[in-house]
Amino acid sequence: MKKLIGLLVITGMIASCSAPKKEFTMNYSKADFQKEVNGKKTTLFTLRNEGGIIVTLTNYGAKIVSVFAPDKNGALEDVTLGFNSIDGYLSGDAGQGAVVGPYANRIANAQFEIDGLVYQLPVNNHKACLHSGPESFFRQVYDAKEIQTADGPAIEMTLASADGQWGFPGNKNLKVTYTLTKDNGLKIDYEATTDKSCYFNLTNHVYFNLKGEGMGDILDHMLVVDANFSTAVADSQLIPTGEIVDIRGTAMDFTTPHPIGERIEYPMSQLRMGGGYDHNYILNKDQNGNEMTFCASLYEPVSGRFLECFTTEPAVQLYTGNFLRGNIIGKRGNPYHYRNGICLETQHYPDSPHHPNFPNTLLKPGETLKTTTIYKFSVKQ
Repeated sequence: MKKLIGLLVITGMIASCSAPKKEFTMNYSKADFQKEVNGKKTTLFTLRNEGGIIVTLTNYGAKIVSVFAPDKNGALEDVTLGFNSIDGYLSGDAGQGAVVGPYANRIANAQFEIDGLVYQLPVNNHKACLHSGPESFFRQVYDAKEIQTADGPAIEMTLASADGQWGFPGNKNLKVTYTLTKDNGLKIDYEATTDKSCYFNLTNHVYFNLKGEGMGDILDHMLVVDANFSTAVADSQLIPTGEIVDIRGTAMDFTTPHPIGERIEYPMSQLRMGGGYDHNYILNKDQNGNEMTFCASLYEPVSGRFLECFTTEPAVQLYTGNFLRGNIIGKRGNPYHYRNGICLETQHYPDSPHHPNFPNTLLKPGETLKTTTIYKFSVKQ
């Protein structure tokens, strides 16, 4: 599917995150993330740039722990959901900040077929496999090192996954590189190989709240998503039917800015099935290409914080924290309640192995999967 649609831009004065920096203190340290898990050591890494952005990452699940971004007055807040120690991530979480794979999102009946062989995956979401099961990439300890790139400081994380682990074929190798760029972007580069054909769909499950984590819901955030179409789901289990639906002019249309909460309770069947927004948006781009394009933007009017997402992926899962229930305590000590965060999970389509009309996700031996997503931070004055 190829659609030549112009890039949407929110009008207004956009300023880089270069306002005077105000003092702040993190309520956690590297020591809080140092532990031995499954025979490997976890730790915490910190990236900083001249624009005032500070990013912390852990090699447990290749997770984004925090992104500290200034508001229009220069005050820093942590704008991602997560925990202030490794124990928080080990005790059970909602995938905050995690790299998800080998196959992000849902696979119907928790199985797929390749060359006549059926591969059984973990069943962890009704009858489906969600995010490759409960112990996949996001619960593994990666090898990690600090590197310097032309774009800025970076952390390179690598993981090897054996043939048959979680049911997925092939000895798989994954490299994830987080780079904090000079223009205030958090760039995520994914690279994967396998020695047997395997379906791949990689994403990051970071939750954003531009007010600050633990500071309430995200319903006032102004959202733009550059997508005219979505993959329809059959019911509340959110398995795609295979149908591509036109969402222009509906409550799911964010091609122009709308507050997230403005239409989230609208009596539309697809919204009811998701309990709000939890849908795969097909970006207005060549669905079989690898071009870096605008995906979405998010604006919080009180702080002035502005987030833009760019990606080489063909789609994005818009998820508005509909399953957050207040039983998870975040870094500030506040519970994460209903719709306290929003995910913009760049991806290929859910359940692609069962829908030949969806873009291909089969990675073969000798091929290398490469994708990139950038979350760029600024303020609107």
